[in-house]
Amino acid sequence: MNTPYIEFRNRNAFGDIINSYFLFLKYNFKKYTALYLRYNALSIILLITASYLLVTGFMGLASRDFRFGMNNDGEHTIYLIVGAIVLVLILFITALINYSFSSAYLANYVNYEGEFESKTVWQKIRTNLGTILIFIVLGAGLYFGYLIVSIIFAFIPIIGMLIQYGLSFLLTAFFGLSFMSIFSTDKNISEALSEGWSFTFSSLGKVILYGLVIGILNLMITMLIISIPGFIIAIYVYFSIESHVDLITSVFANVVFTLGFAMFLLAFIYSQALSQVAYGVLYYNIYEETNNEFLRSKIDQIGVNE
Repeated sequence: MNTPYIEFRNRNAFGDIINSYFLFLKYNFKKYTALYLRYNALSIILLITASYLLVTGFMGLASRDFRFGMNNDGEHTIYLIVGAIVLVLILFITALINYSFSSAYLANYVNYEGEFESKTVWQKIRTNLGTILIFIVLGAGLYFGYLIVSIIFAFIPIIGMLIQYGLSFLLTAFFGLSFMSIFSTDKNISEALSEGWSFTFSSLGKVILYGLVIGILNLMITMLIISIPGFIIAIYVYFSIESHVDLITSVFANVVFTLGFAMFLLAFIYSQALSQVAYGVLYYNIYEETNNEFLRSKIDQIGVNE
């Protein structure tokens, strides 16, 4: 049975945009996830390595005897430091892959109405690689600026917190819509930023509310993903304590906690990829409301057929 194609280029109401996003996941979740895992295979391996270093370092430090300077070697501290550095690098690289992959996937999905080969996703990423790298650098600068502003507003009770959340949704939306603009018609960096800025502020209320709703729904999906390994780890810890197993020095416990922490990070990263899919759906809706291209093409087709 052929997978139904979900058309995003419609002037949909807010609820219909959310519905389109979940219909896309319903019919394309398996294909999207399988291709996502292929593109992120190396990142996943490195992420598990970083998790192992962090867990080993933490458990090693927890087992040390600090009395009178005993066991004061820095081996486990090095594990923590190296693990943290690797983790930050992997998260940065994976964020680059997530935004690129999700945007390219959705652009191909729309351009070919759901019928496209997986290699075309990589081809689209490769075509826009230079623009992507520049955009990521600019995005890092924007995020750094956001952190500074957030620290300032953190001193303002309640209102400051609301402003922080609003800026977070606004920045995420601007970044997501601009990134989607790169892949929709292969725009350059200035055109993509201009369109992302225009779309974000022309539909400001919709964009912020959409970010809030999608954030909550994706959080629920993430919690569902990590609930299974979380439950397994909880059961393991419970019976280990009942059996008086020393979790700090247990090799098996180290493996279990490493895989559990890795699953948590992978769920977070996957949620980020899904968020970009959601902003891709929003992008096409706002684009159609602004330009009316898809509707005009349908009207022209009716005229030709008649």
